[in-house]
Amino acid sequence: MSPQEYDAWYASSRGAWIGETEYALLRRLLGAERRASVLDVGCGTGYFSRRFARDGHPVTGVDLDPAMVEFARTHAAAGETYWVADAHALPFGDRSFDYCVSVTALCFVRDERKALEEMVRVAHRGVALGLLNRHSLLYWQKGRHGGSGTYRGAHWHTAREAQSLLAGLPLDTPRIRSAVFLAAGGAGSRRLEAQVSNRVLWGGFLAVAAARS
Repeated sequence: MSPQEYDAWYASSRGAWIGETEYALLRRLLGAERRASVLDVGCGTGYFSRRFARDGHPVTGVDLDPAMVEFARTHAAAGETYWVADAHALPFGDRSFDYCVSVTALCFVRDERKALEEMVRVAHRGVALGLLNRHSLLYWQKGRHGGSGTYRGAHWHTAREAQSLLAGLPLDTPRIRSAVFLAAGGAGSRRLEAQVSNRVLWGGFLAVAAARS
Protein backbone atom coordinates (compact mmCIF):
# COMPACT_ATOMS: atom_id res chain seq x y z
CA MET A 1 0.00 0.00 0.00
CA SER A 2 1.35 3.42 -0.95
CA PRO A 3 1.62 6.24 1.60
CA GLN A 4 -1.12 8.08 -0.28
CA GLU A 5 -3.50 5.11 -0.01
CA TYR A 6 -2.61 4.50 3.62
CA ASP A 7 -3.23 8.10 4.67
CA ALA A 8 -6.41 8.41 2.60
CA TRP A 9 -8.03 5.81 4.83
CA TYR A 10 -8.03 8.36 7.67
CA ALA A 11 -10.12 10.66 5.48
CA SER A 12 -12.89 8.04 5.14
CA SER A 13 -15.81 8.15 7.57
CA ARG A 14 -14.67 4.93 9.30
CA GLY A 15 -10.99 5.85 9.30
CA ALA A 16 -11.63 9.35 10.66
CA TRP A 17 -13.71 7.96 13.52
CA ILE A 18 -11.20 5.25 14.43
CA GLY A 19 -8.25 7.65 14.18
CA GLU A 20 -9.97 10.23 16.39
CA THR A 21 -11.05 7.61 18.92
CA GLU A 22 -7.55 6.15 19.21
CA TYR A 23 -5.86 9.55 19.41
CA ALA A 24 -8.24 10.89 22.05
CA LEU A 25 -7.67 7.87 24.29
CA LEU A 26 -3.90 7.84 23.84
CA ARG A 27 -3.53 11.58 24.48
CA ARG A 28 -5.75 11.43 27.57
CA LEU A 29 -3.81 8.49 28.96
CA LEU A 30 -0.45 10.11 28.23
CA GLY A 31 -1.48 13.35 29.98
CA ALA A 32 1.08 15.49 28.16
CA GLU A 33 0.80 19.17 28.95
CA ARG A 34 0.64 21.65 26.08
CA ARG A 35 4.05 22.48 24.56
CA ALA A 36 5.61 19.25 25.89
CA SER A 37 7.75 17.72 23.15
CA VAL A 38 6.74 14.40 21.61
CA LEU A 39 8.67 11.81 19.61
CA ASP A 40 6.44 9.58 17.46
CA VAL A 41 8.24 6.29 16.72
CA GLY A 42 7.02 4.48 13.62
CA CYS A 43 5.08 7.56 12.56
CA GLY A 44 4.17 6.24 9.10
CA THR A 45 2.46 8.97 7.10
CA GLY A 46 2.36 11.22 10.16
CA TYR A 47 -1.33 11.05 11.04
CA PHE A 48 -0.80 10.90 14.81
CA SER A 49 2.21 13.22 14.64
CA ARG A 50 0.02 15.84 12.98
CA ARG A 51 -2.65 15.41 15.63
CA PHE A 52 -0.19 16.00 18.48
CA ALA A 53 1.31 18.97 16.62
CA ARG A 54 -2.09 20.58 16.08
CA ASP A 55 -2.67 20.29 19.82
CA GLY A 56 0.36 22.41 20.52
CA HIS A 57 3.18 19.88 20.92
CA PRO A 58 6.58 20.21 19.23
CA VAL A 59 6.69 16.86 17.40
CA THR A 60 9.39 14.77 15.77
CA GLY A 61 8.36 11.69 13.81
CA VAL A 62 10.64 8.82 12.79
CA ASP A 63 10.00 5.86 10.52
CA LEU A 64 12.15 3.29 8.74
CA ASP A 65 10.31 3.72 5.43
CA PRO A 66 11.69 6.68 3.41
CA ALA A 67 8.50 6.94 1.34
CA MET A 68 6.37 7.29 4.46
CA VAL A 69 8.73 9.90 5.88
CA GLU A 70 8.68 11.91 2.65
CA PHE A 71 4.89 11.87 2.62
CA ALA A 72 4.79 12.97 6.26
CA ARG A 73 7.20 15.82 5.55
CA THR A 74 5.15 17.14 2.63
CA HIS A 75 1.96 17.01 4.71
CA ALA A 76 3.31 18.51 7.94
CA ALA A 77 0.56 20.43 9.70
CA ALA A 78 2.18 22.48 12.46
CA GLY A 79 5.95 22.48 12.16
CA GLU A 80 6.64 18.81 12.86
CA THR A 81 9.95 17.36 11.67
CA TYR A 82 10.38 13.87 10.25
CA TRP A 83 13.42 11.62 9.92
CA VAL A 84 14.23 8.17 8.61
CA ALA A 85 15.40 6.18 11.65
CA ASP A 86 15.36 2.68 13.09
CA ALA A 87 13.26 2.21 16.24
CA HIS A 88 15.90 -0.19 17.55
CA ALA A 89 18.59 2.54 17.54
CA LEU A 90 17.02 5.98 17.84
CA PRO A 91 19.49 8.74 16.85
CA PHE A 92 18.74 10.94 19.88
CA GLY A 93 20.35 11.48 23.26
CA ASP A 94 18.96 10.28 26.56
CA ARG A 95 15.81 12.14 27.69
CA SER A 96 15.75 14.24 24.50
CA PHE A 97 11.93 14.47 24.44
CA ASP A 98 9.34 14.96 27.14
CA TYR A 99 7.26 12.06 25.85
CA CYS A 100 7.68 9.24 23.38
CA VAL A 101 4.72 7.54 21.68
CA SER A 102 4.29 4.74 19.19
CA VAL A 103 0.92 3.86 17.65
CA THR A 104 0.51 0.32 16.28
CA ALA A 105 4.13 0.34 15.12
CA LEU A 106 5.77 -1.91 17.71
CA CYS A 107 3.40 -4.62 16.47
CA PHE A 108 5.56 -4.85 13.34
CA VAL A 109 9.14 -4.36 14.57
CA ARG A 110 11.72 -7.15 14.79
CA ASP A 111 12.46 -6.70 18.50
CA GLU A 112 9.70 -4.79 20.28
CA ARG A 113 11.45 -4.89 23.66
CA LYS A 114 14.57 -3.27 22.21
CA ALA A 115 12.47 -0.61 20.50
CA LEU A 116 10.64 0.08 23.75
CA GLU A 117 13.93 0.35 25.65
CA GLU A 118 15.00 2.99 23.13
CA MET A 119 11.72 4.87 23.56
CA VAL A 120 12.14 4.92 27.33
CA ARG A 121 15.77 6.02 26.99
CA VAL A 122 14.93 9.13 24.95
CA ALA A 123 11.82 10.05 26.99
CA HIS A 124 12.13 12.40 29.94
CA ARG A 125 8.63 12.15 31.38
CA GLY A 126 6.81 9.15 29.95
CA VAL A 127 5.85 6.86 27.10
CA ALA A 128 2.60 5.71 25.49
CA LEU A 129 1.91 2.81 23.16
CA GLY A 130 -0.98 1.94 20.89
CA LEU A 131 -1.11 -1.83 20.45
CA LEU A 132 -3.41 -4.31 18.73
CA ASN A 133 -5.51 -6.22 21.27
CA ARG A 134 -5.69 -9.99 20.92
CA HIS A 135 -8.69 -10.07 23.25
CA SER A 136 -10.95 -8.26 20.78
CA LEU A 137 -13.42 -8.86 18.00
CA LEU A 138 -11.01 -7.15 15.63
CA TYR A 139 -8.44 -9.89 16.24
CA TRP A 140 -10.96 -12.56 15.29
CA GLN A 141 -11.83 -10.61 12.16
CA LYS A 142 -8.36 -9.52 11.02
CA GLY A 143 -5.61 -11.01 13.17
CA ARG A 144 -5.93 -14.78 13.09
CA HIS A 145 -3.79 -17.06 10.90
CA GLY A 146 -1.07 -14.47 10.42
CA GLY A 147 -3.42 -11.56 9.78
CA SER A 148 -5.03 -10.15 6.67
CA GLY A 149 -4.60 -6.93 4.72
CA THR A 150 -2.64 -4.26 6.57
CA TYR A 151 -2.66 -6.50 9.66
CA ARG A 152 -0.62 -9.26 8.03
CA GLY A 153 2.40 -10.13 10.15
CA ALA A 154 1.31 -7.98 13.11
CA HIS A 155 1.83 -9.09 16.70
CA TRP A 156 -1.34 -8.79 18.76
CA HIS A 157 -0.93 -8.26 22.51
CA THR A 158 -3.02 -9.03 25.54
CA ALA A 159 -3.08 -6.56 28.42
CA ARG A 160 -0.95 -8.97 30.44
CA GLU A 161 1.62 -9.19 27.65
CA ALA A 162 1.70 -5.40 27.45
CA GLN A 163 2.48 -5.22 31.15
CA SER A 164 5.23 -7.81 30.74
CA LEU A 165 6.70 -5.85 27.85
CA LEU A 166 7.25 -2.87 30.16
CA ALA A 167 8.45 -4.90 33.15
CA GLY A 168 11.91 -4.05 34.44
CA LEU A 169 12.11 -0.68 32.69
CA PRO A 170 12.43 2.60 34.65
CA LEU A 171 8.69 3.26 34.47
CA ASP A 172 5.87 3.62 36.97
CA THR A 173 2.98 1.16 36.92
CA PRO A 174 1.44 1.32 33.44
CA ARG A 175 -2.14 2.45 32.83
CA ILE A 176 -3.97 0.33 30.25
CA ARG A 177 -7.24 1.12 28.49
CA SER A 178 -8.91 0.03 25.25
CA ALA A 179 -11.09 1.47 22.51
CA VAL A 180 -12.72 0.62 19.17
CA PHE A 181 -14.93 -2.20 20.44
CA LEU A 182 -16.61 -2.55 17.04
CA ALA A 183 -14.35 -1.49 14.19
CA ALA A 184 -17.07 -1.25 11.53
CA GLY A 185 -17.38 2.43 12.39
CA GLY A 186 -21.12 2.76 11.80
CA ALA A 187 -23.77 4.22 14.06
CA GLY A 188 -23.92 1.07 16.17
CA SER A 189 -20.15 1.10 16.69
CA ARG A 190 -20.24 4.70 17.83
CA ARG A 191 -23.14 4.17 20.22
CA LEU A 192 -21.36 1.21 21.81
CA GLU A 193 -18.12 3.17 22.10
CA ALA A 194 -19.92 5.90 24.01
CA GLN A 195 -21.50 3.42 26.41
CA VAL A 196 -18.60 1.08 27.26
CA SER A 197 -15.83 2.15 29.63
CA ASN A 198 -12.29 2.24 28.29
CA ARG A 199 -11.39 0.16 31.34
CA VAL A 200 -13.06 -2.80 29.63
CA LEU A 201 -10.10 -4.29 27.78
CA TRP A 202 -11.93 -5.80 24.82
CA GLY A 203 -11.44 -3.03 22.27
CA GLY A 204 -9.27 -3.61 19.20
CA PHE A 205 -6.99 -0.74 20.24
CA LEU A 206 -4.99 -1.24 23.43
CA ALA A 207 -3.51 1.97 24.86
CA VAL A 208 -0.68 1.74 27.38
CA ALA A 209 1.00 4.67 29.14
CA ALA A 210 3.56 4.97 31.91
CA ALA A 211 5.54 7.79 33.48
CA ARG A 212 9.31 7.65 33.87
CA SER A 213 10.24 6.64 37.39
